[in-house]
Amino acid sequence: MSKSDEAINPVLSERAIAWAATMEGNTAGGSVVRAHSDSRASISASEIVGREAREDAEQAWLADGATLSRGAGNRSIEEEPDSDRTCFERDRDRILHEATAFRRLSGKTQVFIFPEDHQRTRLTHALEVAQVATSISRACRLNVALTEAIALGHDCGHGPFGHASEDAFAPYLEGGYDHAVWGADVVLAPLNLCIETLDGVRNHSWSRPAPMTPEGEVVSWADRIAYVCHDFEDAVEAGIVSPSMLPELVRSKCGDTRSSQLHTFINAVTSAIRSTGQIGMAQPIAEALSAFRAFNYQNIYMRPASVAQGESVSRLLRALVEFYADRPNRLPFEELGHAGHEGVSAGSDYALREAVTYVAGMTDRFAFAQARSHLGWDLASTPAGVDLGR
Repeated sequence: MSKSDEAINPVLSERAIAWAATMEGNTAGGSVVRAHSDSRASISASEIVGREAREDAEQAWLADGATLSRGAGNRSIEEEPDSDRTCFERDRDRILHEATAFRRLSGKTQVFIFPEDHQRTRLTHALEVAQVATSISRACRLNVALTEAIALGHDCGHGPFGHASEDAFAPYLEGGYDHAVWGADVVLAPLNLCIETLDGVRNHSWSRPAPMTPEGEVVSWADRIAYVCHDFEDAVEAGIVSPSMLPELVRSKCGDTRSSQLHTFINAVTSAIRSTGQIGMAQPIAEALSAFRAFNYQNIYMRPASVAQGESVSRLLRALVEFYADRPNRLPFEELGHAGHEGVSAGSDYALREAVTYVAGMTDRFAFAQARSHLGWDLASTPAGVDLGR
């Protein structure tokens, strides 16, 4: 060990010293700093192209009808194009790096509140949707960057505790609360995303109008494929259902493991696109997916424990909304993108909407913590699995 190494910190292990010694990288290869002392990787600099050349490549490669980056990039506030990234790559990056709502999905319910280590959250769901959707888009020569942006952002409008929050917030908003619409028009609006990306987020739910792009429709299918398969797997791990309980139609068409189910459903979509040009599935596999979803609905989402849990958290969320709407000075208006609470009347429509915005952005754990702090919420009434450090 050299004196300079000892100067870093004499109590560090050799491994820690070796790691700390990489602060400045390696310049042994010349003027360019490289990560590894023995790095030999190189590529032809003449092959590296900027955004415009890559847009040319898109036009040559993408299928007829796919969404081209060139000519898109329409945003509420006009921006100069990036030198290297396409407009949809910028959208994807903004959702990943700038959307706090995307990061908070890690603390929001998919099916189980405060899930076990290997059960899904809204964040892991979004990642699985992105994987399914980009697999389909890549195979069918659609715009992968747009597909990924929509998939990563599609659930950013979800409140705490999954779909229970939509029922809880609906009475306070004209037209109700739809996580898809809220995500596009409220949560992701500050990112100034492209209209194609926001449209895909807004209309990913099957009950909404069809998205304006084929990539958006692919995400609609990928969302259903992903949650049907992984919600079932999580419920099996929790001991709620078993593979033997699946309808025979499902087991015969797509098997009883997530791997075989995903393979079947993804292939069904890509096959339909290749053979018909339409974003969908052939009838036999679509019927199996429908039967699978109906099974989950009846045996997982609507089982008595789930219904009771939904009613419990709905009461909690409504109590929080009404607490903040009646005390707008408690709302973090700067965090919500507004100057302050001066002049905001308690109980006004504006205060109520801002209260919904704040509570909808909370993670499960933070919502429970606020309910304990401000409402004295009875821990005995919280759903099973809730861990508040009791």
